[in-house]
Amino acid sequence: MPRVRFPENKGDMLMSVRNRILWVAAVCVGWMSGCGDRSAVPPTVAIDVASYLLSESPGDAEEVKSVHAASENERDVVIVGKIGGRSDPWIEGRAAFNIVDRSVKSCSDIPGDGCRTPWDYCCTQDDLLGATALVKVVGGDGRTLSGDARKLFGVKELQTVIIKGTARKDQAGNLTVVASGLFLEK
Repeated sequence: MPRVRFPENKGDMLMSVRNRILWVAAVCVGWMSGCGDRSAVPPTVAIDVASYLLSESPGDAEEVKSVHAASENERDVVIVGKIGGRSDPWIEGRAAFNIVDRSVKSCSDIPGDGCRTPWDYCCTQDDLLGATALVKVVGGDGRTLSGDARKLFGVKELQTVIIKGTARKDQAGNLTVVASGLFLEK
C-alpha cells in the first residue's frame, strides 16, 4: 500500500493546499474562457469583399445632414460622407465605421491647425450629432461583417465614401446606415 506523506508542519501543509487551489482555479478559468456567448463575435468566414465594393457611384448621394433631417425612420439611401467623427472612427473587429457630413470642416481643413487626429473634428464648432452616421457593412444574414473595415475595403480616415444601404434612426437621434455597397472616392 502506498505511503501518504504529510507535510511536517502547518505552514508546509497550507502552502500545499494553496498551491492546489491555485492550480485548480487556473485550470477552471482557462477552461471557462473557452465558453460563453459566442454571438458577440461571429466566426471568421471568407468574405467576398469585391461584392461590396461598387465600381461606380450608385447615383445621386445625399449628405449625412440631409439623411438625418429626413422624417422617415427606415429608408433606402445613397449617402456620402468622410470617414471620421471620433479619434477612432472604426468599430474594432467589425466592418463598421463612422462618417461625417462633407460640409463639416475637419481640423486639416483649417489653415495652420496642427491637430494629430484631424478626422476627429475636434476643431469644429458644428454639432456632430446631426452630421454623423455609423456605417455597418452587413452580410446576407443581416449581421455586421467581422473584420477590420480598413483591411477589408482599403479605407482610411477622411476618405470620402458613398454608401448604398438602408438608413435607420434610433430614439436618441443616432443614424445608422446598413450598407450593401460602398463606392470609394480616390
